[in-house]
Amino acid sequence: MCSKIESVQICGVDDAGRGSMLGPLVIAGISLNKTNIRKLSLMGVKDSKQLTPKSREELYKKIITLVDDYYVAKISPKSIDVSVKKHGLNHLEAKYMAKVIVKLNPDTSYVDSCDVNPQRFGKEIAKLSNNKNIRSYHHADSRFVVVSAASIIAKVTRDRAIDKLRKNHDLGSGYPSDSKTINFVKSYYDAHHILPIFVRKSWKPTQKILNKKSI
Repeated sequence: MCSKIESVQICGVDDAGRGSMLGPLVIAGISLNKTNIRKLSLMGVKDSKQLTPKSREELYKKIITLVDDYYVAKISPKSIDVSVKKHGLNHLEAKYMAKVIVKLNPDTSYVDSCDVNPQRFGKEIAKLSNNKNIRSYHHADSRFVVVSAASIIAKVTRDRAIDKLRKNHDLGSGYPSDSKTINFVKSYYDAHHILPIFVRKSWKPTQKILNKKSI
């Protein structure tokens, strides 16, 4: 009986960059033995939004050493744009979360729901992954340490992707609330009459820029 409990694999899945105007949407999952979950808390793992970039980087290295497995998927701006046009961004995210769960093959998965209805989101992932034990919650990244760990993996991966783009472009954080990001998209479009492939064209702030220029 004891060995059965010890062999239970728990998975946490989260995203990073969903609201950004540019760069990939990153989905990350971690899987570890149920008996090791407490080690994540002792390590100082918490929701990535509550950590500094330096702390995230340090914890990223520790997490990938501790967990039994992890998997990261990057969704391109092009794929995001296609889904947004069909009003299917939540479905796209569910599909990639299911892909992560299939790769990790855990006994139970905890996921951070982007859908207003977390139960519906969980059922969709369960169907897509053929895995019934999906626990879907709002703010799962601050409620479950396994999801917090996944949020750190996703955020660090996403930050690295943006840093790579920053080597050639002064694009700010990538979020619509950042005037530097808005100015970058505007000036790039003014200069080239097209948008770079890493900008999400379906985003409302991007559409606003495109529509103003076409008048």
